[in-house]
Amino acid sequence: MATHTTSILDAVADDHQEMYTYYDQYVKNTGDADAQDRWARQLTWEVARHAVGEELVVYPLMEKHLGAEGKKLADEDRADHQKVKELLYQLEGHTAGTKEHAGILKAVIEHLRPHNDSEEQKDLPLLMKAIGPEDSASAAVSFKRTKKFVPTRAHPGAPDKPPFETLAGLMTAPVDKLKDMFAQFPSQEEKDAASKN
Repeated sequence: MATHTTSILDAVADDHQEMYTYYDQYVKNTGDADAQDRWARQLTWEVARHAVGEELVVYPLMEKHLGAEGKKLADEDRADHQKVKELLYQLEGHTAGTKEHAGILKAVIEHLRPHNDSEEQKDLPLLMKAIGPEDSASAAVSFKRTKKFVPTRAHPGAPDKPPFETLAGLMTAPVDKLKDMFAQFPSQEEKDAASKN
């Protein structure tokens, strides 16, 4: 689904679009609890990996290259992530196809939209201006690579600032990946079809 990435903004925006696509599929499958469960799991998986990827790669760059403004923006973004992680953790206690499940997932997306818009329209353009195109492309590669090794489930109690989030991520990722082996996700065909809509 992701396009060829040339900047950190492209990499992050691609992820944001995937989140919206997965949520749209969740809504489209209202009445089919099994399908909704798979799409909710796919969305949770993507949000968890995305959040930790930003916390490990993007926010430290913002703090390093944007000074006090970068630290302020990164802290605000971490607070947004914490709220989403708490909601996704709550989601695990509810069954797909119920009002409660749908309400929590709707709250997740409603919280993510302004956060994602702020990153795409304010945070990342400022960062890209500060680091230039070459370092932006390098950050995009690091962001995508990091997502392969991070937790795939929400851990609201885990640290979100260096260096502790790195250690927490490395410790929880294997457990999450083992749980994922026994969970059902949308098939590749379903994801491909969703990305074309």
